[in-house]
Amino acid sequence: MQGILKMEKIKQKVHFIAIGGAVMHNLALTLDQRGYKVTGSDDEIYDPSRSRLQQAGLMPPKTGWFPEKITKDLDAVILGMHARIDNPELAKAKELGLKIYSYPEYIFQQSIDKQRVVVAGSHGKTSITSMVLHVLKFFNKKFDYLVGAQLEGFDHMVKLTEDAPVIIIEGDEYPTSALDKTPKFLHYHHHIGLISGVAWDHVNVFPTFDEYVKQFELFADQTPKGGILVFSEKDDLATVICRKEREDVLGIEYSAHKHEIDNGQTYLINGFVKVPVAVFGKHNMRNISGAKAICLKLGVSEDMFYEAIQSFKGAADRLELISKNESVNIYKDFAHAPTKLKATTNAMKKQFPSRELVAILELHTFSSLNKEFLTQYRDTFKSADEPVVFFDPKTLENKKLPPISADEVKTAFGHPKLQVFTEIQKLKDFILNRQWKKRNLLLMSSGNFGGMNVKDLAKSIVGKQ
Repeated sequence: MQGILKMEKIKQKVHFIAIGGAVMHNLALTLDQRGYKVTGSDDEIYDPSRSRLQQAGLMPPKTGWFPEKITKDLDAVILGMHARIDNPELAKAKELGLKIYSYPEYIFQQSIDKQRVVVAGSHGKTSITSMVLHVLKFFNKKFDYLVGAQLEGFDHMVKLTEDAPVIIIEGDEYPTSALDKTPKFLHYHHHIGLISGVAWDHVNVFPTFDEYVKQFELFADQTPKGGILVFSEKDDLATVICRKEREDVLGIEYSAHKHEIDNGQTYLINGFVKVPVAVFGKHNMRNISGAKAICLKLGVSEDMFYEAIQSFKGAADRLELISKNESVNIYKDFAHAPTKLKATTNAMKKQFPSRELVAILELHTFSSLNKEFLTQYRDTFKSADEPVVFFDPKTLENKKLPPISADEVKTAFGHPKLQVFTEIQKLKDFILNRQWKKRNLLLMSSGNFGGMNVKDLAKSIVGKQ
């Protein structure tokens, strides 16, 4: 650590290959704030990365790869996961013998003397991480972090400091980089680890269910002696993995927090006290319990936790309220995997039982557009009164996947009322021509609905009522 601090004083020079990534550009911003000399390249950079990099003066003057940027005086090269193995800047860095890190490796090196908390799981990890960050910030605790979504009250998605004693990391199971197929979460070497649940995803990387589950077994086995492993007792795979005997590892199980819903408002039941919260749904009640378990191990009391969690409004794109009036509420959510789709639609229906639910899912990921994987969606749309699926055939072409038909999607989902759209204008017409009185709209995607401006759409719907 002393070596790192000494290098900081002489202004470390760090170059990012694929600086436009969600975490990559946030890491670049936090290093820039620490006084590092930061440069970067990418072949495409979109907002919000573009505007944030421009504001900080870190936006590359031209898109593309420029090996001449890779020089001997660089202290580190950070390789983004979207950079390919034949990247010319990577080749130059190897040729010069420079230290090349993936961002998970770099985060670990910068937090080697900190207590590391890593939140993993196929679903819920962003929300749980966000809740923990919110509670710690509420009480002005010193902490570093890495989270996969923008949060209210936080300038960036990554923070690294010299003096914070703890770092909270959202860890995902996706491969680290073109050089390293190890899941990212294995690079952080947690002291406290959490597994929210395990449900097969990323079939392009983990073609079999067993291969996918194995990554979480490795994560759990990595828990050190004296470490803590937190897990959802209601998730069958998480319990099988985490209840395995591990020497000197403390296992902590959690379930959905006791709660009630009254006139569209969710309350946590804490003894005789009802604590109002802005988030809802049984999956979020589990997330709250997971976050609470971590916070209690970080010196936050139960009373402190309940005081802080009331003001947590959620992470961006996680059941995020876009617009509403007396007639309709419009939410968007990052849900794309089958378990996420089921949990999110169930949450909406239980929160607003007197309103019809129009739920629209965009099939955008490799998994969701894979014919073999589509069958995993059967019976996941039961809570929607009007279920809708949208996919763009061009996305299949770009991912080099075989075409799928609307009939194949309907058969896979097994819902008699399911409507399928493959043209964005027809989907917009369907939405805008509906009567929205006593109906709610839920938009779910990890993409962008073919470039459709969701906020403008919501304003149009609310303005008509």
